[in-house]
Amino acid sequence: MEILNKVKAWASALADLGVTLLALGIVLEVLFKGQSIPFLSQTNIIGNITQIVKTFSTEGLVGLVAIFILYSIYKKK
Repeated sequence: MEILNKVKAWASALADLGVTLLALGIVLEVLFKGQSIPFLSQTNIIGNITQIVKTFSTEGLVGLVAIFILYSIYKKK
C-alpha cells in the first residue's frame, strides 16, 4: 500500500507541475501577444484550451459529466 501512496504522490506532483506550466504559458501568451516566445515556439495554448472547451460544449451532457469528473479528481488532492 505504501508503494501506491508514493505513486499517487508523484502523480499529484506531476499534475500540479503541469497546471503550473500551463498557467505560465497562458500568462506569457497574454503578455507577449503575437510575439515569438523562444521556448514555446509555435505553441498556441489559449487556442488549444478554447478548442477543448468547445469540444466539451458540443458534447452536451457527456461533456458536462466529463468536466465534472475531471474537476472532482483534481479537487480530491
